[in-house]
Amino acid sequence: MTHTIAGVDIGGTTTRVVLCSEDLAVLDRVEVATPAAGGGAAMVGAALDAVALLLGRTGTRLLGVGVGAAGVVDARAGRILVASDSFRGWAGFGVTAAVEEALGVPAFLDNDVNAFLRGETAAGAVAGEPDVLGMTLGTGVGGALWLDGALYDGPHGAAGEIGHVPGFGDLPCTCGGRGHLETLASGRAITARYGERTGRTRGAREVAEAAVSGDPDALAVYETAGSAVARAMLVTAGLLDVTTFVVGGGVSRAWTLVEPSIGRALTAEPPVSGRPVRVLPALLEGDAVAVGAAARARSELGSDPGSLTAR
Repeated sequence: MTHTIAGVDIGGTTTRVVLCSEDLAVLDRVEVATPAAGGGAAMVGAALDAVALLLGRTGTRLLGVGVGAAGVVDARAGRILVASDSFRGWAGFGVTAAVEEALGVPAFLDNDVNAFLRGETAAGAVAGEPDVLGMTLGTGVGGALWLDGALYDGPHGAAGEIGHVPGFGDLPCTCGGRGHLETLASGRAITARYGERTGRTRGAREVAEAAVSGDPDALAVYETAGSAVARAMLVTAGLLDVTTFVVGGGVSRAWTLVEPSIGRALTAEPPVSGRPVRVLPALLEGDAVAVGAAARARSELGSDPGSLTAR
């Protein structure tokens, strides 16, 4: 019987679960609504139901589960530390304990952006790269670091959080700071900046459509966003000598709008090392977080063969 690893991506609106072979090929997937108002037990319960559905459909044996979750997490303890207001009863919830109790296999927890980068380095756009900064341009801007072939989360778990580095103007950020990259390059920022220029309320998708149609205000907003992303990359290159970047998230779906301004800014002021900067769009798209969570589980299980108790 085939052995599999489940990867779970718990987002504010939907939860995606993939079932992967031991080489991380996705065998099956399912997406369900996240019961974010129902509390931690309800959210994990929905994910567990999805795992059971996939196991039933594939007839495989489960080795372990990886979970990627929004918010600040204690990856070592498998617990959510801080969550946004859209999640009820999520902060403080012991995710891995609940999964292990229900399924009887090892479980592991990651922040969703860390899981995104794990996925892209394991089976995506930057597979095999030793040093990468991953960026997600979504409702907010997230970041994660991959150094010397492994995730580096820093002594306090916040390494790579490029979205909340100041120096990008003076606009207020959702985190309470000012002038962060997120105020220019997130989906929320794109809609706000367009509204300030035009007085019109448009969603990020509508602003992107307007830019494609040649709307000068929409094009200017994307130009600013791309230039800011490039500056963040140059800061990373200057501090860490990392020159490979992978970009995902909802804003990255408008890659043809973002990439030209990134390229122009990088050409105008290359890194001090003189090394070329590589900027790649994410390859795994909606599967990246779930596949990355599965990659974390595979890595942990591989380091402890005795834990491979399949169910």
